[in-house]
Amino acid sequence: MNQDRDIPHGAAATGRRSNASVARDRRPGRLAVWLLMLVVSVAAATTVARAAAAPSQPRPATVPVFGASGGSGEATSDAPAPPPSFAVGLRVLRLVDRSRTIRLKGRSPEPRTLVTYVRYPALGAPGQTDIPNAGPASAGGPYPLVVFGHGFAVTPQLYAPLLQSWARAGYVVAAPVFPLGNADAPGGPDEADVINQPSDMSFVISSLLSLSRPGAGPLAGLVDSAQIAVAGHSDGGETALAVAYSRRFHDPRVSAAVILSGAEMSGVGGYRFTQGSPPLLAAQGTADIFNEPRYTNAYFKLAQRPKFLLRLLGAGHLPPYTYQQPQLAIVERVTIAFLDRYLKHQSGALQRLVSLGGGTGTSALLAEP
Repeated sequence: MNQDRDIPHGAAATGRRSNASVARDRRPGRLAVWLLMLVVSVAAATTVARAAAAPSQPRPATVPVFGASGGSGEATSDAPAPPPSFAVGLRVLRLVDRSRTIRLKGRSPEPRTLVTYVRYPALGAPGQTDIPNAGPASAGGPYPLVVFGHGFAVTPQLYAPLLQSWARAGYVVAAPVFPLGNADAPGGPDEADVINQPSDMSFVISSLLSLSRPGAGPLAGLVDSAQIAVAGHSDGGETALAVAYSRRFHDPRVSAAVILSGAEMSGVGGYRFTQGSPPLLAAQGTADIFNEPRYTNAYFKLAQRPKFLLRLLGAGHLPPYTYQQPQLAIVERVTIAFLDRYLKHQSGALQRLVSLGGGTGTSALLAEP
């Protein structure tokens, strides 16, 4: 059920209207390549899912671990992932930002509206997912918040398995549909609007915090306002990177960032990777021809510790975050361990993060805690 919430822009969000025509360093043929990849991905999903139904037994593997002294050690990937502990509830919110507008062809300017899919730990049997409007779980709250940005010309539904895994692990996961960057945008998706998406993300943070206030409604008391992460894939990863580290869009409420095949973008005033910046987990497919590894390597090199780079060996741009196994399972376990360490501050989560990042010919983790 959609809920029309007229929520003021948060104090930490910029609230500035941006020129959607800001020049960006886009790779050639980006839309054509993206659509081709999407068609191939959807066609392959059923075959891959069947193959993943009978997974092989993973063997322990080693990954490099770099400590404060720069020395290296060895860690094995035989640590089991924690079992799911929550059912997953789902609420669909219609969040209206009246401080900013969009103009669609043939229409007058209208408020920027973000349909947002909110998954959260819910009452129910562990393993149940996307229970409509379920009551929040009574134990463990309030929960850290993760705001996730989808890639260009798709919707958050494509990433449902990953987002569900975070909610099962005890996180509130809010995934907005970017008004002009999604697959169903009127007149077709417009990638130039990505410059406006960082403010969308901050607005969603403000909205969820507002809805979590005592007496605010069914989500009251759900979100831990002191523990917030941003995450995203592709253009959504660029968006999250800007919210966490850019000079123009930096949101000081953000405590950690998960960037999946993302990159820097122009028009954000540059990036400020200073001591005390939010911890970073970057993931990158080594065979990604859409967002080449050099773009991830560039910002990762500048980032301050703690930072982690998950290399998905031989993986492309979209499949490892949506359906491809065992890559998706690795991404789920590593991202949860990272969030457990830097949002929940769990003892042992750092070692779990490091140990889960390596696989036999599938992944490798560069860890700089």
